Amino acid sequence: MPPSNQARGRSRTSKGMFRILPLGDSAITIEFGNEIDPSTNARTISFAKMVGDQGWAGILDIVPTYRSVTIFFDPFQWSLSVLTKKLRGLPRPGPQESESNDPLHEIPVLYGGEWGPDLEEVAAFADLRPADVIALHTSMPYRVYMLGFSPGFPYLGPIPDRLAMPRRSTPRTKVPAGSVGIAERQTGIYPSATPGGWQLIGRTPIAIYRKTGATPFLLKPGDLVRFKPIDRKEFDRLTRETQHDDH
Repeated sequence: MPPSNQARGRSRTSKGMFRILPLGDSAITIEFGNEIDPSTNARTISFAKMVGDQGWAGILDIVPTYRSVTIFFDPFQWSLSVLTKKLRGLPRPGPQESESNDPLHEIPVLYGGEWGPDLEEVAAFADLRPADVIALHTSMPYRVYMLGFSPGFPYLGPIPDRLAMPRRSTPRTKVPAGSVGIAERQTGIYPSATPGGWQLIGRTPIAIYRKTGATPFLLKPGDLVRFKPIDRKEFDRLTRETQHDDH
């Protein structure tokens, strides 16, 4: 980007710089930083919510990610220049304003065995016993950075450095719905049965995506998730009470 355009595309906030980038004639991206961290993500999600709260006609979708928000709009109702001016005029809430009301979800997980076939490998990678991996994985709440990959797939983190094992070199052709995996500094939950290359350490019987539900996604960006270990008996009981959509 030429220096003159780059300067026009940035505005100062109390937390530093952000950058506005047009994506064709019907979308615009606001970048809040270059790092993936809870503070940047909190500002991103707070800003996305603020835009949604405006109730502006012609805004078709608002998609927060790790460090940016993409806004899709009707080009017959908005021009890039008018929308950019509107966005620059909004206040930027700090991370503490977003984090104070983040809902916490407790997700039960049956670890190891056929439900978590990579638990032993993760334990070897971390130089821990499998029980220690479980204890470490369940020791803290994780932030939902964003949803993506497949409908409702939550990218959660950051996980402890010791558990940050890379993705599998060869992805599986089908990962069961509810599988809980690790990939680098992230952990996640497969909402439906899809191919995937994350290290699988357990499975939850809770459906986090219901295709026919009024609110199909259990989790949303900015939520907090804490995993709770359960045994096979509890897993089977909860499985009878809920049903994953594997399609």
